[in-house]
Formats: sequence, structure tokens, C-alpha cells
Amino acid sequence: MDLTRAAAEALDAADPLAGFRARFAGAGDDASDPTRPLYLDGNSLGRMPVETPAALARVVEEEWARGLVRSWSSWIGAATRVGDLLAEGVLGARPGEVLVADSTTVDLYKLLVAAADARPGRDVLVCVADDFPTDRYVVAGVAQARGMTVREVPADIDQGLDPAVLAAALDERVAVVVLSAVAYRSGALADVAAVTATAREAGGLVLWDLSHAAGAVPVDLTANGADLAVGCTYKYLNGGPGAPAFLYVRRELQEQLRQPIWGWFGQRDQFAMGPAYDPAPGIERFAVGTPPVLATVAVEVGARLVAEAGVERLAVKGRALGELVVALADAWLAPHGVALASPRDPARRGSHVTLAHPDAWQLTQALVDRGVVPDFRTPDRVRLGPAPLYTRFVDVWDAMDCFREVLASGAHEGYPTVRARVT
Repeated sequence: MDLTRAAAEALDAADPLAGFRARFAGAGDDASDPTRPLYLDGNSLGRMPVETPAALARVVEEEWARGLVRSWSSWIGAATRVGDLLAEGVLGARPGEVLVADSTTVDLYKLLVAAADARPGRDVLVCVADDFPTDRYVVAGVAQARGMTVREVPADIDQGLDPAVLAAALDERVAVVVLSAVAYRSGALADVAAVTATAREAGGLVLWDLSHAAGAVPVDLTANGADLAVGCTYKYLNGGPGAPAFLYVRRELQEQLRQPIWGWFGQRDQFAMGPAYDPAPGIERFAVGTPPVLATVAVEVGARLVAEAGVERLAVKGRALGELVVALADAWLAPHGVALASPRDPARRGSHVTLAHPDAWQLTQALVDRGVVPDFRTPDRVRLGPAPLYTRFVDVWDAMDCFREVLASGAHEGYPTVRARVT
């Protein structure tokens, strides 16, 4: 691979997705602008689409300010309308299988309890020991409340889960497996189809967390036979901080499942205000309370951009950006003690790459102070997430060049070793 800056510029010139960059606030048109931050944290929080403020203003100034409560006629179906947009354009699901609602944690809880109830007589929940904390916490909480056992499967923090290890942990006691499609720390990519099939053979259900996958890699829920999934919308889907999550339930399972939070938006005849809860048919039975209208509008804007770009094209560019990170790290950073902490095979990675160094926390702070924005993950990882929808190859080159300079100069050594709170 040609590792010159000119080669990175040539890749940008040939990039079929290059036009999308101008549709994000702060992305910057001039790659030589020294004040432009090199943003490599799109896997934590995506950039704001330039269309989002106008979309929000329309709802605020026209629908809320003028229409008031009459605007509920257009708002009330937003959760399923945007869900269908995600289903078709991002997730490879069918209409009526995706709902925008609540947070990822709440959606995970709802589907986990519903799935466990659908497997009576089975008393084990399986999760991965290195999975995202909220997933493991929810599994532990549900197991404790129900008198179930948690079976944590070990996984390599850099290479991800070994499917054979998971298969060995599955038996007739397992009700539900909770697993991320893309590992939050390393970016290791799971085989959704193979894992789902293995769990199904054992009689269990798989609940996928797509938070680091949706909008960056193809998940093809229908083609892969997935049963259940949740995911956030503020990373690669660019829905904004705290944007509502989505949940997916395969159509054939919907009438079998009853989620545990019985709210009026999940009621069959919502405005009858009846005395007893009767779950609505279809995906709407997984709704709970009044949806966040403004936040859902922002999700719709981001989801449309991803659908327009095409997840397959985004995945191709994401792999290429990751390959550039890896090649530059090997050439420039490895001599300073930096090691790749993600799968080397790009087919086994999502759209972020993680690098390990004993001074990862200090290095992260030094980079941020110099206009490069990665993030830190324990124990000693710098995580780089060049979101393919708006990140240039030259952005990666410049960021890695800055990384090299920090290491070579020892500029990071003056930073404190005690970590502040990282969100």
C-alpha cells in the first residue's frame, strides 16, 4: 500500500461517497484547514447532518407551535415509520419488524425478558464476558430477578468471540444468548447467521446488539435469520446525543412475545383507555410510553442519509479506511510500542480499529489537544472510528501523522495517568 499523503488524496478523489461529507455540519471542505478537527470518533457519536436543524425547526415552529396537539395525527406513527425506514435502508429487515423507541438498554431489557418468557423451562442466559457493560448488566439483572443463571462466555478482547467456544456453552438450559454484532472495544465482527443458527439448533434465541454495526456494516437481519435485535441511532446513524434506540423482532415471533413494560403506546386500542392491558398486534406491542418526537425526527434524517449512501458501499469504504489505519500503525506507530488490538483481517472488523499502548490514556488526551478526536477504552486502548459517511482518507492520514509525532516527541508523557470520567 502506498502510504503517502498524495495516495490518500487520490483515494478521496475516487471516493463515490465523497459528496456526503458536505451534508454534515463541521465536516469541513478544506482538508488543509488547520482548525478543522480530525474526527475519528464517529463510532461513539456521529456528526450532525446539516438537514437536522431545519427538520427540527419545522416540527417545533409549525407542528408544535401552530398545530399543537392536533399534530399528533402525524407524530403518532413516527416510531413505526422511521422503523420501516431503518428496516429497509439499513438493517435488511421487513416492514413492521423495527420500532424506534426508548434507549438501547431499555429495549434490550424488554426483548430479553420477552424472549426468556418464550422459552419456559430454560434457566440460563448467555452473554460474552467482554461485551458492552450495559448488555452484561441487563443480563445479570434479569437473571437475578427471575432466579436464572448467567453463563458468561470468554472472548479475546482483541479478536472477539470464538464461535466454537459459544457453541460449547449452549445446551437445553439456555433460553437466550445476548451478543454484539460488532465488539465495542476491538471492532471484531461476529457471524450473525452462524451464531443464530447454532443457538436455534440448541433451542435458544439470540438477541443481537447492533449498536456498533448499524449504518456501518451490513447486518441483513432477514437473510441471516435473526430473531431479535436492538441498537442505538447516535453512532453511525447520526441521530444525535441520546437519540432513541431501535428494536427488531422477527415477524413470526411477534405474537409469541409479551414484553414486560406495559405502557399505553403498546396497547391494542390505545385511546379506549381501557381497564386492562391488551398488547397491540405486530411490532407496536413493543412500544411503551409517549415517544420523543423531536429526537425521532433527527433519527429519520440520519437514517435517510445512510440509506441513500447504501450500507454495502459504506462497508466497503469503512474497510478501506480501517486498512489505512492498520497500515500506517504498522509503519509509523509499531516502532513506538503500539500494537494492533483488532482483528487484522478487514473482513472480521466493523468500521473501527483499536490500538494498544501502555500510555493509551495520555496519548488520547494529547491527540485531542492537537485536534485529533479518537477515544479511549480500557485497559490501554486508543479506539479510532473513521465513519465512512463523512471521513476522508486524508483525515486518517493526518490523524495518524499527528499520532506519530506525539509518540516520537514524547508529548504525551506530561499528561496525568489518572483518567477522568469518560462517557
